[in-house]
Amino acid sequence: MAVPVLEKPAAAPAPPPRRKPGQRLKVRNAVIGWTFILPNFLGFATLTLVPVLILMYLGFTSWNAFGQATWIGTENFQRLITDKTFHTALFNTFYYAAVHIPLTLGISLGLALLLNRKLRGMGFFRTVAFFPYITSIVAIAVVWNMLFSPDSGVINQFLMWIGIDNPPGWTTSTDWAMPAVIIVGTWRDMGYYMLLFLAGLQAIPGELYEAARVDGANGLRRFLNVTLPCLRPTTFFVTVMLTINSFKIFDLILVMTDGGPGTATLVLSQYIYRKGFEEYDFGYASAVAIVLFLICLVVTIVQFMVNKRRER
Repeated sequence: MAVPVLEKPAAAPAPPPRRKPGQRLKVRNAVIGWTFILPNFLGFATLTLVPVLILMYLGFTSWNAFGQATWIGTENFQRLITDKTFHTALFNTFYYAAVHIPLTLGISLGLALLLNRKLRGMGFFRTVAFFPYITSIVAIAVVWNMLFSPDSGVINQFLMWIGIDNPPGWTTSTDWAMPAVIIVGTWRDMGYYMLLFLAGLQAIPGELYEAARVDGANGLRRFLNVTLPCLRPTTFFVTVMLTINSFKIFDLILVMTDGGPGTATLVLSQYIYRKGFEEYDFGYASAVAIVLFLICLVVTIVQFMVNKRRER
């Protein structure tokens, strides 16, 4: 008698892998984040990172924009040691930065304190203060050169009117050309940094000022003990940006004095331009650019270290 064979039931299909709760949302957020970051990163890599890497290479070569670059090692940097024009440009760059940074910082903060009031028409005055920053640099240079004219300029006419017999020659004088450029640079930049300080001031809680008034603090003590400590992150950001922009000053000097008279206002950025695009010595120009890059890098690192030490 045949024994019936019982067939095994078919195995049930394996259930699909279960995702952890929230994993899909994390993947979606990551994709959205990369979607925002990728175009900017591609632009940065194409327009900034790759040119900087090429510049680092050209600094060790001799190249006049035609043919192949010839590797010469540190010869360009040895040449910088004996280049008096480079020394002058380096001194002028530090001169401009040493005066322009604290002057712009102080005036911007003062303007922000003055315009941080709830009065009618305050928006108009804020716009007026910011307007120089968005004005054409060429127009600024032309107007200020007219104002600084030694013979017919309004500034010297005013100085003579108040009794100064020998007013400065401003952009025609080797002693006064750099101060004239610093004055114009400060006037142009103060509106932008004023806005940053204004945003920082409006983020300070009003309760802190009320508590200080209850404790009997006058205006100066409120400024020193409430305003300045609360503005420290903004001040640090403004100082870093102002420092980098001061060391990179180029357009204003190019259109206002062209580095003159003589080399009185020649700065590193313009020296790089002259060596690269006027003398076609791109290898040496790249070496000067590397020096400028290292100066900005070192100064910025020192600022970060000082700020970090103050936060402890």
